Amino acid sequence: MPNAKVLSEKQAIVAELVERLKGASAGVFVDYKGITVSEDTALRSELRQNDVLYTVVKNTLVRRALDDCGLSELDGILNGTTSLATSAEDPIVPIRLIHDAAEKMKDKFTIKGAFLEGKVLSDAEIAEISALQNKDALYSKVLGTMLAPITGLAVVLGQIVEQKGGSLESAEPAAEEAAAE
Repeated sequence: MPNAKVLSEKQAIVAELVERLKGASAGVFVDYKGITVSEDTALRSELRQNDVLYTVVKNTLVRRALDDCGLSELDGILNGTTSLATSAEDPIVPIRLIHDAAEKMKDKFTIKGAFLEGKVLSDAEIAEISALQNKDALYSKVLGTMLAPITGLAVVLGQIVEQKGGSLESAEPAAEEAAAE
């Protein structure tokens, strides 16, 4: 039996992993065997810039944390070298960045499994999500789609005013006078 100090340290690590997994909107488990130090450094830098926490983890400790979080479906992937990338903010970013790195490094860096909002993802779902843009870009698209009709209406109204012989500059003071009355 391990001594009390080692046991308490391991329990603290498991508790920290549980909090990390529960607070993460998405996470990816990776087999990193064979990557070079420069490749690892570049990957870690890119992940850090995108607010993704990436660490090497011990399989036995992660297994206990996964069981505590209700993600025991991922227990089967925990063998060999394992690292974990998680993000609490944008669920797409860790999946996309790790998938891109796996594509570049081929057999040296492979995705073992992933989860999104507490659901374990299949390989097809991981590939599909990795093709998406980040959350901010998706918000921009939605906002642009919502503003398109308003912008179109403004252009059409401007053209009607010009056809009637007026100009947008003269229409503005008239609108302000009407609003003041």
